[in-house]
Amino acid sequence: MALWPFGKKNASTPEQHAQEQEEHYNDVPSQAEPDQTSPAATPDAGEDRPDPIHDAVTGTTGPYDAGEVSIGDFDFSDFSKGLLDLGSLQIPLPMQSEVQVEMGEQGPRMLHIVTPHGRITPVAFAGRTSAGQWREATREIADGMRKDGLTVRVEQGPWGREVVGEANDRLIRIAGVDGPRWMLRMTMISPADRADAMRELGHEVIARTFVNRGDAPILAGSPLPVALPQQFADQIQQAMAKRAQQQKQNAQPTNQPGATGDTGNAGQAG
Repeated sequence: MALWPFGKKNASTPEQHAQEQEEHYNDVPSQAEPDQTSPAATPDAGEDRPDPIHDAVTGTTGPYDAGEVSIGDFDFSDFSKGLLDLGSLQIPLPMQSEVQVEMGEQGPRMLHIVTPHGRITPVAFAGRTSAGQWREATREIADGMRKDGLTVRVEQGPWGREVVGEANDRLIRIAGVDGPRWMLRMTMISPADRADAMRELGHEVIARTFVNRGDAPILAGSPLPVALPQQFADQIQQAMAKRAQQQKQNAQPTNQPGATGDTGNAGQAG
């Protein structure tokens, strides 16, 4: 599985893309091999390293700005079995994956892409006109993970910082990309022994994702609105109707135990 290129017309070769990335990373002087006491050896050393500048319009890899680049110009058939179109996000689904909608008390909470390696959760946010939103978010994410008792480190990925937390033999990797007036965040969760495969697949998904910011005024940092495909909308309505019926039954004075409300996955597509 190769991250670059993936069927875009006039795409640069992998060697050219690697050179472009090196030019971004080489904005900081290279240093000698770090010792155990140097700042570069600490888990959060990546926080002080400049991120690559991502071009979401004319770059050789995504995520792309859907307002300027059409997903129809790409061929993802070697990677994807279908397109997940959420309005603000267009994501080619990896082979052997399914989509699940997580339900909360008031309705759908989150949408996940479930793969053999683990789970990917995509979210797009309204962004500022200036860069640096993801850089600030990584600090808050890392602090939150530490408060939850995870062992945290910051790694450098293809788009810059990635926050990695580990606990109880499970690994959480959160990658983000600043785009034009939007920010994409992908959360990857997997067993520790499948973390490398999950990271690779997660990067592949990010590279093929399109974000549609739209023209509506949205406060920076707010999630972009999501339009569920009709298949999932129908399943959610059924799940919520079932929950309402169960709650009604539980409220009735009866000696029979009531059914447990559905707080898990409300819908999925193979």
